[in-house]
Amino acid sequence: MTKLLLVRHGQSEWNAMGRWQGKANPPLTDLGKEQALLAAKKLPDFSTLASSDLVRAKETAEIFATAHNREPDDIFIEPQVQERDAGEFSGLTRAEIDNKFPGYLAQNKWPPGWEPDDVLITRLREGLGRIVASSTEADSIVVVTHGGCIYALESLLGEEYRRISNLGGRWFDLIDNKFYLGERIQLLDPDEETFPDQI
Repeated sequence: MTKLLLVRHGQSEWNAMGRWQGKANPPLTDLGKEQALLAAKKLPDFSTLASSDLVRAKETAEIFATAHNREPDDIFIEPQVQERDAGEFSGLTRAEIDNKFPGYLAQNKWPPGWEPDDVLITRLREGLGRIVASSTEADSIVVVTHGGCIYALESLLGEEYRRISNLGGRWFDLIDNKFYLGERIQLLDPDEETFPDQI
């Protein structure tokens, strides 16, 4: 059995502005970097540290690595665990989405270019599989990823949608290539949490 902790990155510049990101690549804010440093202190022991290739995730993972006396070069960078493509929502605030795509958010409708769940899950499985295969010790692996990825895996496993903050995480057990839900964890105290407005 492999235990995977999927962690959402720290606050990004677009999180702070309430803009839907998808595969866009804004960096962390100064607050996001502080959050990552605080969260690093609560990380459980891990054998492997991996990250999406998007800047907000990589910066979070680099802070984790430094705090745990590891080299940034030791991070396994995996493009397949990057955020869901938000299509034409990318870069827009909720108000801008409601103006350009009236009723979409209320009805859970998605714009052109939106990456559907089955496509997202397929690439996540591939990416997480490569991360696990790269680990010489498969006891516990931390993967810095994105809210949409965590939500998609939770939904696949029957979990109802519940917002996850920056530096929130979810444990998953991987047994014979099958995922099982573990617990949600929070690496920040409540007064340190941020919830991006757009999701």
